Order: sequence, then structure tokens, then C-alpha cells
Amino acid sequence: MSEQQVNRSELIAYITKETSLKEDAVKLVLKHETDFIGAAAKKAGDVIEVDGDELVDYVMSRKDVKLNELQVEEILDAEMAYLTEQGLAGYED
Repeated sequence: MSEQQVNRSELIAYITKETSLKEDAVKLVLKHETDFIGAAAKKAGDVIEVDGDELVDYVMSRKDVKLNELQVEEILDAEMAYLTEQGLAGYED
């Protein structure tokens, strides 16, 4: 995939529009996602593989997350849609 940088404010605006959730909630989920991926990157080689269910479970386990599981999944799905549209991410078979 591309080494292009993500426009964070555009990403957050996209997710809030798609999910109708508050910006603060979106930012919090993305923060925890970054922590989760950072930990996975320490173990990985060239490709970081993220299990979506494990990621959702991790975010839901954070005490400061007051969303339900469906809302967390909506945020992560909207983020992936944005990244895919921008050519920055994709799914591996």
C-alpha cells in the first residue's frame, strides 16, 4: 500500500458523518486502535495483521470507552472504508 499520510481531521470528519457518533468518541476509539496496532507491530515482520474481533474486544475492554460493541465496530468499519477509498489500506484474502 501507499506510504501516503492520513489526513487525520478528514478521517475523523468522515467517520463522524458516516456513524453519527461524537468526535470525541471517534478519537478515543482511534487512540485505542493505535495502541493495539502499535503492540502488534512490535511482534510483526513486514505486514501487520489485525484480527478485527480482537481489536474490538481490546477497545471494549478499555475503561474509558462508553460505547457499545456495535458503535465501536461502526467506527472501525468507517475508518477502513475511508482508508480503502484513499488507497491506503485493503483487505488481504
